Amino acid sequence: MTRRTDALDHLPVRTALPGLTRALDDHGTAVLCAPPGTGKTTLVPLALAGLTDGGPARRVLVAEPRRIAARAAARRMAWLLGEEAGGRVGFTVRGERKAGPRTVVEVVTTGVLLQRLQRDPELAGVDVVVLDECHERHLDADTAAAFLLDVRAALRPGLRLVAASATTDAEGWARLLGGAPVVTAEGVAHPVDTVWAPPPRAVRPPHGLRVDPALLDHVAATVRRALREREGDVLCFLPGVGEIGRVAGLLGAPERLGAEVLQVHGRAPAAVQEAVLAGGAPGSRRVVLATAVAESSLTVPGVRVVVDAGLAREPRTDHARGLSALTTVRASRASGRQRAGRAGREAPGTVYRCWAEGDEARLPAFPAAEITVADLTAFALQAACWGDPDASGLALLDPPPTGAMAAARAALTATGAVDEAGRPTDRGRRMARLGVHPRLARALLDGAPRLGARRTAEVVALLSEEPPREYGDDLAGAWRAARRGGDAYGARWRAEARRLEGALRGVADDGPRSGAPLTDDAAAGLVAALAFPERIACARGEESYLMVSGTGAELGDGSRLRGMPWIAVAVADRPVAAASARVRLGAVIDEETARETAGALLAEDEEVRWSPERRDVVARRVTRLGAVELASARLAAPDRARLRSALLEGLAAEGPELLRWSAEATGLRQRLAFLHRELGGPWPDVSDAALLARADEWLGPELDRARGRADLERADVRSCLERLLPWASGDAVRLGELAPERIEVPSGSRIRVDYGEGQPVLAVKLQELFGLQDTPLVAGGRVPVLVHLLSPAGRPAAVTADLASFWRDGYRAVRAELRGRYPRHPWPEDPSAAEATRRANARRR
Repeated sequence: MTRRTDALDHLPVRTALPGLTRALDDHGTAVLCAPPGTGKTTLVPLALAGLTDGGPARRVLVAEPRRIAARAAARRMAWLLGEEAGGRVGFTVRGERKAGPRTVVEVVTTGVLLQRLQRDPELAGVDVVVLDECHERHLDADTAAAFLLDVRAALRPGLRLVAASATTDAEGWARLLGGAPVVTAEGVAHPVDTVWAPPPRAVRPPHGLRVDPALLDHVAATVRRALREREGDVLCFLPGVGEIGRVAGLLGAPERLGAEVLQVHGRAPAAVQEAVLAGGAPGSRRVVLATAVAESSLTVPGVRVVVDAGLAREPRTDHARGLSALTTVRASRASGRQRAGRAGREAPGTVYRCWAEGDEARLPAFPAAEITVADLTAFALQAACWGDPDASGLALLDPPPTGAMAAARAALTATGAVDEAGRPTDRGRRMARLGVHPRLARALLDGAPRLGARRTAEVVALLSEEPPREYGDDLAGAWRAARRGGDAYGARWRAEARRLEGALRGVADDGPRSGAPLTDDAAAGLVAALAFPERIACARGEESYLMVSGTGAELGDGSRLRGMPWIAVAVADRPVAAASARVRLGAVIDEETARETAGALLAEDEEVRWSPERRDVVARRVTRLGAVELASARLAAPDRARLRSALLEGLAAEGPELLRWSAEATGLRQRLAFLHRELGGPWPDVSDAALLARADEWLGPELDRARGRADLERADVRSCLERLLPWASGDAVRLGELAPERIEVPSGSRIRVDYGEGQPVLAVKLQELFGLQDTPLVAGGRVPVLVHLLSPAGRPAAVTADLASFWRDGYRAVRAELRGRYPRHPWPEDPSAAEATRRANARRR
């Protein structure tokens, strides 16, 4: 093969190479900002290695965020040198390596770089590390940058470090790299026109993994429009594999569309990825439907048009429920610039943006840093193995959230990866070397003695990359499908299983298998339960489950797991506003496996609590696996303090009405409330809130004796309330004087006063008040009672707070109205001089 000198000479980033070289010579670090298509990913590493112009020979390591980008970058650089990948330019990604003794430029994924740093912090033999596409803020890339800065500070000051991106927070990275110079390359002289193409009608915003089908219809229509209006191939950005498949179906057959439709994503077969990057046949047109993998580091030949749906997928973690999932969000302005740049790499191009121009300013400037939203369990293990368990000493653009780190530390402690201080155990270091998430590493180490390295590795490989939906939601069924399958997923699965088997043998002795051989269903369940013990779930209906974490889970329609008493949930998400998680992938287990794998969550406890359902105290001995109750028995002699606490909990939940209030108790409470309102202290507040706050004080002895609601209902509430009277000040003895329970009227009757609402009320028959001129007063003469004057039949005839005025002005009208109706009762002309009576006149004979 021939060296492509012309292609190398015409890459625009060449003009930035002298400045980059000076920056590295003077400072050892640099930030390189170069627009798409300038050669940042291909020419810069070759130049730094001395492979383009005879400069000093150096070994360069280039870190890319994705496997597809790493392979493509290495093959492009090798092509420029007139070689095949594996010679002077090679690559290493998980499960695949093409590099040898002659390799001086090696492209790796950031995950591979982290593994190397943990094994060899000095990176012996490496002179320069280029962190490409650092604007994407992947967690592995941020972590690698922090580790490399530690290496430069403590072990190898001469190690050179370049942070490179087309669109990034250059100032932030410059500060992080210790005041590194920012070197900027001029962009490609190919303009990209923007066509704003919002949907004709409003579409629902994305939530979870759901994208409004109307938007996908519009994207497909925009692709067809672009094919009509512009020349060249079309690159269409969509958030995920499902949306790519939907739009591909909407576009229809190539012969009708006039273009071949290709799908590029992380799960696409390598042959398809390579075909896309190789370009189309002369005279043909292509539509490439891609996820964000095509944003960076990849030049897709022939593309002159980009159609951008404006969406992206970002990780989100619900730490409280132990659920991690991708969610669909609006793509950032930085991502939009990256995507648009794909149209202008080879010639002038056009980007069709499927949103309104007015929405552009409201988009986030950059993607969310993964460290701020993702599950940090793997990061926490990396940091612990690096010697910084809480990551407080790492140079990071964004610190890890405290809650996420606490959840990660708890998960690592539970799996034995770190000790109580957060330091890695020997087991934790072995887990870190396996190159998978710590949960899966735990499943590998603990599953192999039961199942053997091969079977364990096969199931873990299924969990490390979720199988296609058509494989179903039963993990064991998906395992069988992968074994049979000749599809792209099956090929990747077999390669990953072989890698994991080899990695496992390198850190653990497979040893003899314990127990009887397990069926595939039992083996899949065991591995899933080992990896996700908090997602073990017990049935609470045919389709509904409760995970030991406390989160509900629902099976999908037609699930193969339906009716199983126990399952281990491997993959689940929680739709927006949904109370339960939705099971995407799970396996059947039994209770014995649940107890074995989630043993750290197994607890036996004496439960004494208030039950809102029973409205009473429940006292029992309970065996639980997390939130799942396994068994219970009545507790014969519950702890007295816990009983008291449960009764107080019941009072707080139900209020004072939990007690049985007699008329006397109610009356006393009303009198006290009246005095508190009119005179204030020392008379107690007896509102619901105040009574509950002082329940220990006035209900104390009853609470000490009671075992449940029935005992409280037998309490003499009036006597209890009397404990709140102001005995210490001596005011308690004035209760009858200030708020008399009854008032004696001229007839000799003692009439009860109603203090229930507002002004106290004295309801008495009119004839019993003859001769009484002044209205009775309470609260030490401050408050007149409201007199309800009743007819002989006990019905209200008049209401007054001024008796003298009533006798003078109101009585005549009442007398005129009632004396004919009640002739046997006295109706004197002058009530003030008449004798009060409770009786009617004697019957005349």
